Amino acid sequence: MSARRPYQRPMTGWWKKNPYFVEYMVHEGTAVIVALYALILLISLFVLGRGEHAWNEWLGLLRSWPALLLHGVLLLGFLYHSWTWFNIMPRTLPPIRVQGLRVSAGAITGSGLMAAAVASIAVFALIKWWAS
Repeated sequence: MSARRPYQRPMTGWWKKNPYFVEYMVHEGTAVIVALYALILLISLFVLGRGEHAWNEWLGLLRSWPALLLHGVLLLGFLYHSWTWFNIMPRTLPPIRVQGLRVSAGAITGSGLMAAAVASIAVFALIKWWAS
């Protein structure tokens, strides 16, 4: 008597069949960009601890055209990651009601993007004020 093998569903490409899952996987892929930039910030802190000369060399490296190109690509990845994060938010939150009316998905997404923009402007203003 032969034993039957259990059914194993194929896992290759399952996410390509549904546009929602494609969007989700691309969003998760941009998390690698966020992690890469976090690594750059950690290296910056390490270099800063090694003294002024090392810091000036690091700044020179960051001002080179390949580093600027990398930062441009990272910025685009960050913007897409932020957009998809706030776009998914209405689908993941429980229904929000204000004065008995349900808040629309557009209002939730727009509020998140507006809060991110205001926080970014505040950080840039703080850095500019501190540098002057």
